[in-house]
Amino acid sequence: MEVPNRHDVEAAARRIDGYIRHTPSYEVSPGLWFKLELLQHSGSFKARGAFNRILSAREAGQLPAAGVVAASGGNAGLGVAFAAARLGVPAEVFVPVTTPTPKVAKLRELGAVVHQHGREYAEAHAASTIRVAETGALFVHAYDQPEIVAGQGTLALELPKADTVLVATGGGGLVGGISAALAGRARVVAVEPVGAPTLHEALAAGRPVDVPVDSIAADSLGARRIGTIAYALAVRHETQSLLVTDDAIVEARRRLWDKYRIVVEHGAAAACAALDTGAYVPAADERVVVVLCGANTDPATLRAETAHATG
Repeated sequence: MEVPNRHDVEAAARRIDGYIRHTPSYEVSPGLWFKLELLQHSGSFKARGAFNRILSAREAGQLPAAGVVAASGGNAGLGVAFAAARLGVPAEVFVPVTTPTPKVAKLRELGAVVHQHGREYAEAHAASTIRVAETGALFVHAYDQPEIVAGQGTLALELPKADTVLVATGGGGLVGGISAALAGRARVVAVEPVGAPTLHEALAAGRPVDVPVDSIAADSLGARRIGTIAYALAVRHETQSLLVTDDAIVEARRRLWDKYRIVVEHGAAAACAALDTGAYVPAADERVVVVLCGANTDPATLRAETAHATG
């Protein structure tokens, strides 16, 4: 199994430069920074890995005329659809029927052919592999390919100097890539919903294992199992996993809006929830970066949650 390192991440950064946005980081209070990756093309960090995977295949002469196929809870598909449209490549994306309507609509707007299968990412993934066998298309995994992990890790090269980086984690492509990029430079902490603890359970079991998925953040953190690459990187770099409840995620999302006027999806709010609940308590002089990784959400859900909290 190929496991990316910082060299691979730096190579990915050179490859995708000019295709992705270098998103800003802001110090919101002394020692606390937000990395605003929600401003990335397609609304999340996923465009980074998608561009790296497709461009790598093109460089190697391995990009088929059939284009690309991906499976996703929504964000990975959006990243693939955006990259494919920018590069003039046909794209088909498989998503669960539970994927939020705004994400499905945006996939179609970007020109992807959308297939909805099952209620979880794992079911959409199974359907997508059948389609790859039928068409010969390039499969772009949501999180468990070396090019994907290295591409996601390019986010870390843009961060301010930090002691700790808090990262919402589902399949693990982002936390794995950041861990590879920052090895020996900063502590990386994965934050997962109690209802989808893929890395947490894998670390406890000593290997990736299936977990039940039942979380408000399942549309972006709803993988059933941590990726093999992410798990290997987590073990190698001693990545810690923290769990937060759905209630804490909802409250963190509401607080991001109330205090900073930042709208994120539930998955992105998970990293903030670790600070809000005390699951992670920084030292007095610690520099912490929270990655706000996506904003593909229906604003109506935020309005409803805010109204419920205040009324």
